Amino acid sequence: MHTLIIAEAGVNHNGNMEMAKKLIEAAANAGADFVKFQTFNASKLVSKSAKKAEYQIRNLIDEDDSQWAMLKKLELNEDMHHELIHHCHTFGIQFLSTGFDNESIDFLDSLDIPFFKTPSGEITNKPFLKYIAGKGKPVIMSTGMANISEVKSALDVLTLHGLNKKQITVLHCNTEYPTPYEDVNLKAMEHIHSELGVEVGYSDHTNGIEVPVAAVALGAKVIEKHFTLDRNLPGPDHKASLDPVKLKEMVSAIRNIEKAISGSGVKEPSPSEKKNIKIARKSIVAATKIKKGEILTEQNLTVKRPGDGLSPMLWDDIIGKKAKRDFLEDELIGL
Repeated sequence: MHTLIIAEAGVNHNGNMEMAKKLIEAAANAGADFVKFQTFNASKLVSKSAKKAEYQIRNLIDEDDSQWAMLKKLELNEDMHHELIHHCHTFGIQFLSTGFDNESIDFLDSLDIPFFKTPSGEITNKPFLKYIAGKGKPVIMSTGMANISEVKSALDVLTLHGLNKKQITVLHCNTEYPTPYEDVNLKAMEHIHSELGVEVGYSDHTNGIEVPVAAVALGAKVIEKHFTLDRNLPGPDHKASLDPVKLKEMVSAIRNIEKAISGSGVKEPSPSEKKNIKIARKSIVAATKIKKGEILTEQNLTVKRPGDGLSPMLWDDIIGKKAKRDFLEDELIGL
């Protein structure tokens, strides 16, 4: 198996193209499959009266509580997108971006991105979901703040307007930055899979890498994780993001977990451990010198390594038999 790992740069470029390029390089170095940004027009995304979320206020040092003013500084124009895509090609990683409005979806579609990634906040935006479904491309849908009924309703919109379930992956998600561990509710990912019959994944906002790694062990096909160049930078998402070192550790841990769960599922010795069977197991041996014809008892027999003789599981079959020859102390007993 290969878990699709999306390194979410999001708006952690702070509107700076050089920072955005360094984020691409960090994601590529970590071994992620995609580096993802956000494509939006602030004026179409929020009204000028919309206030920042609590975590956004906490993570920004300015006194302006306007979402619009914050997001306006973080827009990426069309030329920036092309420049970032070129940089992705240079460093061998795939480009992705989340669109927040129809025009952004049209633009991203023109860039030939392989699938659309919908944000949690749009899960109740029926016109938006219908528009994306009409494009016919696969969709990865985040579900932060949603209950199972809302997830099902969004899935129904997508399937009723052009997509089939095989084209849709649903990401369990918690939209709090950072997410408290006790609020992760990771088993909800399995609930989505069993209830709705779709592939599932996990979009993570916790501090650390443990939860996304655990999600892969539980069957996540896609992992999305925010990352930044420096968690101390000003901006709404930096503090709930991994630094480049931790991002690389997460990717490595996920790849190791993929190997660990890729076996047949049958309990049997692996090729690597078979050579240790005789070394680690034990055999029935003589506890003392034993003469030919002597009765084998619990007093003159014992169990010791190596395991290349009679298995101790035959102990009850051996006790009471006569020795067929002389045995020295520690010598393997043979029938």
